[in-house]
Amino acid sequence: MDPRLKRILPRVQKPARYTGGEYNEVQKNKDEVDLRFVLCFPDNYEIGMSNLGVRILYGVMNEMPGVWCERCFAPWPDMEQELRNANIPLYALESGDSLRDFDFVGMSIGYEMAYTNVLNMLDMAGIPVRAADRDDSMPIILAGGTCMLAGEPLADFVDIFSLGEGEDVTVEMLELYREGKKKGWSKREYLRHAAQIPGLYVPSLYHVTYHSDGTVKAITPEEGVPSTITKRIIEDMDSAYYPVKTIIPSTEIVHDRVMLELFRGCIRGCRFCQAGFCYRPVRPKSKDVLIQQGIESCKESGYQEMTLSSLSSSDYRQLEGLCDGLLDYCEERNINLNLPSLRADGFSMSIMQKLQRARKSSITFAPEAGTQRLRDAINKNVTEEDLLTSCRTVFEGGCNAVKLYFMLGLPTETDEDVVGIAELANKVYHTWKQYATNRARGIRITVSTSFFVPKPFTPFQWEPQITMEEYQRRVNLLRSAITNKSINYNWHDPDTSYLEAVFARGDRRLGAVIEEAWRNGAKFDSWSEYFNLDRWMKAFETCGLDPNFYALRERTKDEVLPWSHISVGVRPQFFWREREQAYKSVITPDCRTQCMGCGADKLLNCSRCDPARTKREEERGEG
Repeated sequence: MDPRLKRILPRVQKPARYTGGEYNEVQKNKDEVDLRFVLCFPDNYEIGMSNLGVRILYGVMNEMPGVWCERCFAPWPDMEQELRNANIPLYALESGDSLRDFDFVGMSIGYEMAYTNVLNMLDMAGIPVRAADRDDSMPIILAGGTCMLAGEPLADFVDIFSLGEGEDVTVEMLELYREGKKKGWSKREYLRHAAQIPGLYVPSLYHVTYHSDGTVKAITPEEGVPSTITKRIIEDMDSAYYPVKTIIPSTEIVHDRVMLELFRGCIRGCRFCQAGFCYRPVRPKSKDVLIQQGIESCKESGYQEMTLSSLSSSDYRQLEGLCDGLLDYCEERNINLNLPSLRADGFSMSIMQKLQRARKSSITFAPEAGTQRLRDAINKNVTEEDLLTSCRTVFEGGCNAVKLYFMLGLPTETDEDVVGIAELANKVYHTWKQYATNRARGIRITVSTSFFVPKPFTPFQWEPQITMEEYQRRVNLLRSAITNKSINYNWHDPDTSYLEAVFARGDRRLGAVIEEAWRNGAKFDSWSEYFNLDRWMKAFETCGLDPNFYALRERTKDEVLPWSHISVGVRPQFFWREREQAYKSVITPDCRTQCMGCGADKLLNCSRCDPARTKREEERGEG
């Protein structure tokens, strides 16, 4: 360790964030590797180490002979100031080497409000933030994560975007880099070759022009570069890499537990949900593989908690058998099993009993909207009867705490829909009064609302976001409608959601705004203690851009969107048809009930289009 760090660490919060040396971290001899990659997460250690994707990619790359992948997380402002004062560049935890010394600096970005931290981490390492200012001696800057499917605001800072799931494409990209080193390619030559790998998007090879009204006129690739870049997926989840022997943090993190990924994708098609469309098609992992991985992970880590992870856990067909298999191991060892992401229409007494065995203290459901009309408009496919029946099961099972999640500002929402949230929560309360088996402790019903953000690659990608003032009016309307003292109401602050809407659907001109805000002190914008909306509004003004143009404007059907050259496998025509269905409050069946021809089946030999595979999965209880 740098002797200067030994003097710094006693002066900062949670110094274990910055020391490395955790159990199971990968150490390699620098003289025996020919490619070095630092995997960065633009938020603090506690959040980054809770990310399963980071752990997967760390393991995938370190299993490659001759490759050493290390980690780096955004230092908290107190540590940043100490590093800058001591002229210590931002470093990787495993070796202590500056990020500048690596072949690749990879950013795992899952949230638009982390963009300023990306620039800050590069600057702290002495790496010019703009790609045009970096010569061949600098690392390749890579960015991946769900929001990078529409990452144009970062186009001026990133060399390569990795679109979709990274296990396979990352290996291909690194092998190509090795080939380029042998052949003496320049950085630009490497980038042109990398652009031929499916799933890699090199923004410098695409040129964007604009109409006089500010909308995108055209996105033109250079000669020989693909006109459309399609995301990558892992087809066989059973054979996909899973980090059984994972790093055990030296300090407490947000999700300090074993995480088992049941499947990727979602059958439901909720019209607001970017992840549900971007991770299509559904690919389950088999029960037996999950049981084996869960048990081995607990043995390797010593964790006393396990979470079953997916977009909708109750849609996993083998859920009860999986829970039984894991609980047989967990119960006698006092290991807690968590089942998040349960749907109100897939909840049963059998699942309730398993949750009780897992010592679950409360149950969470996400009706998303307060009336059936609006739930149909967003294609939630959950009825009031579903929710109340599930709550009855919860209360009859002895649980007296329910959390209900909703959104405000959904397309077609009216005041009646807003008040409907209060009415629905009140019906949950009366269900408890009627069916609770243990009323002595009282009931805790928590209603939470977030500010709806229209996202790319959803049927609502053309929709305007409501104004912050209108959102606050609806919050106040709901507050006044909730009169039952057993119902607690929490709501999300609108400021960050407004900027999220700006950057989620933004073009590459916003890069200037991000850089301006960062140079004026913006960082850790997802943290309320550091976020400053006025600083951002000043940056927009300085750069001559109107944030309302991105957040509050309805797009037309034929408008070229900033992400029109990116494909997640779902056809734009399908998204538009779903938008039209939303305005009619017409639901679309889930993928398991009926294939609606979204196009994602072209990414693999989809079971809905392969009768033989469907039969095999049904025999195994999968699909």
